[in-house]
Amino acid sequence: MKPSSSDRVLGAACALLGLAMAWAARDYAAPISYEPVGPRAFPQLLGLLLAACGGWMLLRPGLQRFELAPQLRGPVLLLAVAVLGYAALFEWLGFPLATAAMGLLVGVAFGGRWWLSLAGGLGLGLALYLMFDKLLDVVLPTGLLSFALGGR
Repeated sequence: MKPSSSDRVLGAACALLGLAMAWAARDYAAPISYEPVGPRAFPQLLGLLLAACGGWMLLRPGLQRFELAPQLRGPVLLLAVAVLGYAALFEWLGFPLATAAMGLLVGVAFGGRWWLSLAGGLGLGLALYLMFDKLLDVVLPTGLLSFALGGR
């Protein structure tokens, strides 16, 4: 099947966005460097990966159209909203609560009971926060929990 013009437009948009993302991240620098790679490596890598995938969509001659099964459209939409919500509320809610909310939505999207998904999300958010904060010394935002933790 020949790629449609919308596939080519999407590929070009992804390639340009990825290159812009990699270009914008070139000046990222931490005031105090703890590691040799620095903060620019991850966004540059993601940008270049996005650009490569966009270029592949743009240049591949026999692109196959991907159709999502109708029964998966709801869960996939819920997951997309969950990821966008996670990014938007990450600093305000803080890592533990945002991760708990994300765990709840992912669990429900995959057919879990809401209360088990919430318990799993809370456990995951707390465990990962403690691991990163206490063991790895990575500072994560506490958000609303900063009041409970004494304004940290």
